Amino acid sequence: MATRTTPAPTDSDPSPHPGLDADLRLSRGSFDLDVRLSCPPGRILALLGPNGAGKSSALRALAGLVPLTGGHIRLNGDDHTTTAVEHRPIGMVFQDYLLFPHMSALDNVAFGPRCQGVGRAEARERARALLDHMDLGDHSASRPPRLSGGQAQRVALARALAVRPRMLLMDEPMAALDASTRVAVRSRLRHLLEEFDGVTVLVTHDPLDAMVLADHIAVIEDGRLVQEGTPAEVARRPRTTYVARLVGLNLFRGEARGGTVTLDGDGSGEPAGVEVREARHGRVLVAFPPRAVALYQERPHGSPRNMWRLRVEGIERFGDQVRVNLEGVLSLAADITPAALAELGLARGEEVWAGVKATEVECYPG
Repeated sequence: MATRTTPAPTDSDPSPHPGLDADLRLSRGSFDLDVRLSCPPGRILALLGPNGAGKSSALRALAGLVPLTGGHIRLNGDDHTTTAVEHRPIGMVFQDYLLFPHMSALDNVAFGPRCQGVGRAEARERARALLDHMDLGDHSASRPPRLSGGQAQRVALARALAVRPRMLLMDEPMAALDASTRVAVRSRLRHLLEEFDGVTVLVTHDPLDAMVLADHIAVIEDGRLVQEGTPAEVARRPRTTYVARLVGLNLFRGEARGGTVTLDGDGSGEPAGVEVREARHGRVLVAFPPRAVALYQERPHGSPRNMWRLRVEGIERFGDQVRVNLEGVLSLAADITPAALAELGLARGEEVWAGVKATEVECYPG
């Protein structure tokens, strides 16, 4: 979906496939965005990245709210690079939904079709059908202030779909919801989006939203595409520290020679080495989950093949686990039980042996 692994077509070439084909290049002050995105109809593409990475700029460019300085935007073979916002075949759900507070839910949804020239009766009929489909028929006369967060989100989605778009753009659709309702609303939203036969582009900084809602994920950092793939591929093989932190993995870069990877160091000492289960050669990434890290007061004999003497920098409790942050020849996180913490008697500044079995280490080209 989102890729720069194949040569980009020239701006004069027609799109070779249905769906979205976008080469987004824009400059705003000192920030430059250069991202290639594609997505077939009926699929959901999530743009994931830290604040300021360029996710919202990409979405606004797709919507026509900011002009490109280069590249193109094609949808189902039609070029919309310079098409005015009101003439693009898109629907948009904003972070705070932007529903008209003085209008009923029904009139909010009917507003788009009315702007397209659809008659009042037909527009309201279309709006009523959408609200019924989203189990909001009983709230069609309600104004936005009387709706719950989840209900307002569905009204905003219905309003975006009422114009019968070929592309749906969603900017942080879960951000306005409280934690207690996010799980149920996220599941319902996924079901509703599965029924949309156009392209959906979702912007989020929440990895759970991306993993649950999207078919494909594009990770943007500093205005560039740094990783893309299915949710499972991104979670299993992160390519940047940001992605590794999101999916809860320890990630390192290094040089592989056979079954040993020499990690990149900072030049202050001998770099750490990691034994892996399969022989590799050249630049690689190695990743393993914090739960795979075992801690010992004394160096054990026999068990894990990877052992490092590290210093405890921090201890955090979460749920039924304890996260121990370690520093030394490498920085990593270990998840242990409260019982293990008590048995080890760990405290900040103490040294401990950290071990990881080679079979727990994922190694892939870097």
